[in-house]
Amino acid sequence: MLRDDVRTLWNEPRPPDPPARVWRDWALLAAGLGGVVLEATLREDVVWRPVAVVFAVWLCVLPLWRRTRPLATVALAFAAMIALQVASLVASPREPVGLYTGLIVLVLVYALPRWGSGREIVLGGAVILAGFAVCAVTDETPAVDQVVGFAFLLLPGVIGASVRFRATARERQLGQVRSRERERLARELHDTVAHHVSAMVIRAQAGRVVAGTDPAAAVEALEGVEEEGARTLEEMRAMVAALRDGGAGGELKPPAGVADLERLVRAPGSRLRVDLGLDGEWDALPQAVDAAVYRIVQESVTNAMRHAVGATEVVVRVTAEPHQVRVSVRDDGGRVGRCRDGYGLAGLRERAALLGGRLRAGPGADQGWQVEAELPRGRADSGAHPRSRR
Repeated sequence: MLRDDVRTLWNEPRPPDPPARVWRDWALLAAGLGGVVLEATLREDVVWRPVAVVFAVWLCVLPLWRRTRPLATVALAFAAMIALQVASLVASPREPVGLYTGLIVLVLVYALPRWGSGREIVLGGAVILAGFAVCAVTDETPAVDQVVGFAFLLLPGVIGASVRFRATARERQLGQVRSRERERLARELHDTVAHHVSAMVIRAQAGRVVAGTDPAAAVEALEGVEEEGARTLEEMRAMVAALRDGGAGGELKPPAGVADLERLVRAPGSRLRVDLGLDGEWDALPQAVDAAVYRIVQESVTNAMRHAVGATEVVVRVTAEPHQVRVSVRDDGGRVGRCRDGYGLAGLRERAALLGGRLRAGPGADQGWQVEAELPRGRADSGAHPRSRR
């Protein structure tokens, strides 16, 4: 069991896409260098002042690479620390060599389990233990103080590991949300194709029945089959390129769409008034986009019902333009920051991205929460059979 755990840790990859440098890195560098200057200027008990300053500056610069090179930064920092400790052991100065600013090395201890791979964590941990062991052997510090110091040294690493675990868990949850959204899209694709193919079969059967007695009716039936086939291909092109696995079939009926929004916003038991506005032409709207509009409005209105603090109204505007569909949902509740940006919205972003659009969500300009989406309409002149408003 222990061997399997060690092998799993050893093979653990790095977290994907670590940021190289952000503004906090430069702020940390400035604070560290400022501390070095103050200590070097104001402290009178600094031993080997030039060496101590160079060592502290070295430790302040290394965190700039702590995310992209966690093992290298830890190795360089603790190797320098061991070398300084050995030099001080040989020369026997009257006071320990170094500045208090050297505590910035704890940032590297945090970064090792946060951003390193399993191999880097194991090797870097060995380097940290070696550095502490050298200090413990060469210093005349009581055992109790050494134990406390060791716990203080390891605490940032424990925090880094816990932060990594939480980030990994959240990323896994987001991946599950995206996977469920893809499965939902696949089921809708299945239902859409099944619906249109069923209509094509019925039209073809009707054309075969009347072909001998009424050729004009048979031609009309064939035209209907062509229209249904064109519409089916349009729906498939909207989604199948982004999906690899098809969902299991359900009922042979199209999913809810724009025509169902009136029923959605008039649902009984709602504590908020929903102002729905539809504008534009909805004929020949790709069914994938039709269903996505319904899902965006549904999720946004549901979030407003659950989380909008002090809200009395939700304003929904859906506009069909020649080349895209715009959706806007906003409430008049209190400003609540990003706490309502949950997994439901992550799924909607995935759906919008799969359709070639985008979705934004966040606090409104003046109050409340606002969700905005833009979805490409696809071919407006495809000649597809217009979808009847239910």
